[in-house]
Amino acid sequence: MTVRAARRKAAAPEAPIPAQEGACHAAPDHLCMPEDARKRAARRLSIARGHLDAIVRMLDDPDAYCVDVLRQIKAVQGALSGAGEVVLRGHLEAHVATASTRGDSVEIVEELMEALKYT
Repeated sequence: MTVRAARRKAAAPEAPIPAQEGACHAAPDHLCMPEDARKRAARRLSIARGHLDAIVRMLDDPDAYCVDVLRQIKAVQGALSGAGEVVLRGHLEAHVATASTRGDSVEIVEELMEALKYT
C-alpha cells in the first residue's frame, strides 16, 4: 500500500465514495486505472510476453544467433516501455489532473515521483 493510500485509508470512512464520472469504483484509499488504459497496457504486455517467450525458446536452441536474441530483447523493452507510457498517461489524465479537486495534489505528486525513480 502506498503512503497516499495509507493516509487516505486512515482518514476516510470505510464506505466507498460514489464513482466519479469516468472513474471506476473509486474508494477512499483507491484510485483505479481507467479501463481503456488497462486494456491497452494489457495488450502491450501480452506482446512483450510473446517476445519474451520467443527469447526463451531461442536460448534453448544452440544455433540461436546472438543478434536475433538481442533484437527480441529490444522488442520486449519497447513493449514494456509502451505499456508504461499507457499507464502513465492514464494516471496523469485520470488522477493527477484531478488531484487538486480531491485535495491530494501533494500526495499524488510525491507518489508519482517515488514510482518513477530509476535507482
